[in-house]
Amino acid sequence: MADMKYIVVLGDGMSDYPVARLGGKTPLQAARKPNMDRIAREGCCGLLRTIDEDMSPGSETANLAVMGYSPREVLQGRGVLEAASMGVDIGPDEIGMRCNLICLADGKIKNHSAGHISSEESDQILKTLQAEIGDDRLRFYTGVSYRHLLVGKGLDPRLICKPPHDFPGQAAEPLLIQPKVPEAAETADLLNRAIHRSWEILSDHPVNVKRRANGKDPGNSIWLWSPGRRPKMWTFRERFGVSGAVISAVDLIRGIGVYAGLEVIKVPGATGLYDTNYEGKADACLEALNRHDFCYVHVEAPDEAGHDGNLELKIRTIEDLDKRLLGRILDGLDCSGTQAVVGILPDHPTPVEKRIHVKDPVPFAIRDPRRKADAVQQYDEFSCTQGGLGLLHGDGFIRAVFDAHPTA
Repeated sequence: MADMKYIVVLGDGMSDYPVARLGGKTPLQAARKPNMDRIAREGCCGLLRTIDEDMSPGSETANLAVMGYSPREVLQGRGVLEAASMGVDIGPDEIGMRCNLICLADGKIKNHSAGHISSEESDQILKTLQAEIGDDRLRFYTGVSYRHLLVGKGLDPRLICKPPHDFPGQAAEPLLIQPKVPEAAETADLLNRAIHRSWEILSDHPVNVKRRANGKDPGNSIWLWSPGRRPKMWTFRERFGVSGAVISAVDLIRGIGVYAGLEVIKVPGATGLYDTNYEGKADACLEALNRHDFCYVHVEAPDEAGHDGNLELKIRTIEDLDKRLLGRILDGLDCSGTQAVVGILPDHPTPVEKRIHVKDPVPFAIRDPRRKADAVQQYDEFSCTQGGLGLLHGDGFIRAVFDAHPTA
């Protein structure tokens, strides 16, 4: 494998359903994406089931599956993965949880991102929360934008939590944390009290006063979800004999990379939104291949556009990913003469008309210079159903990237 390079480009939430406003096309079908189509035309395609029917369609589950890990075996919660990226150690008697800053309006979840609040604004709020709520059992850590971390000492992770991005427009109170087992009731009560307390603290926080004055949504609530303990995972070198790197703007993907033994590359200007530094990510990927065999490039922007229900923006993020990132990577490979396997796919669909993650299989295309192309000519949800690699599951996709036998 050492002479071949391997790249996976993942457009988070990129796949979708047919939209009437697009004449029954999906955003992928409507978008101008010649480089994705080139990968499909010169490679082999198929569908990948990243979410089992009985599992929640979260990005943590889906990206673990894309990388070939079994979420059932290794997933301990989103928070601990993000903690690894943030350099926060989770002790054996501690749990990590995602701590969103969200916007509530009239007691309902208006959005999961507090209007895509900035990291600088969030840091001020998180420092206030630590001072007002934090203690020997609860510690708050600032992440990126609305995505933050709570570490709890002596808490029970057996909780039922509702991801806020799955419940836009719904009343918050019925969605609060519930215990899975009686022993977790005290933990659920403690965390719900923290959420309620945040409503009082953040209502007139200076950051939110200023955001309202500027016509922006306030970050007037925390939302705690995806609890778990530190996971144990095999590294990519142990599994496939390759060294690798991960490029992403979000701590979740970086954290998976840490446990997978990948170098975490942070690109200046990478935001997780439509204004991310696509070119910087492409250049960082090409540079990483000078010292690694494999690079996983994650782009969050299509998912955020899907959650916002913004059809035009979702199409734009797909086109920007195609032209400014994937096209730049392919041009760089062509110019350098580097032999590389290149794969393109989402982790899960985030349909703009639903604004939530769904569990449908996702389309993928893999261009491998050693493998004969199939008959697919363009990359989208329907064309890829005719691909030569069929419907894959488990570690089938990543094994196909590394030219091992895919698992159907």
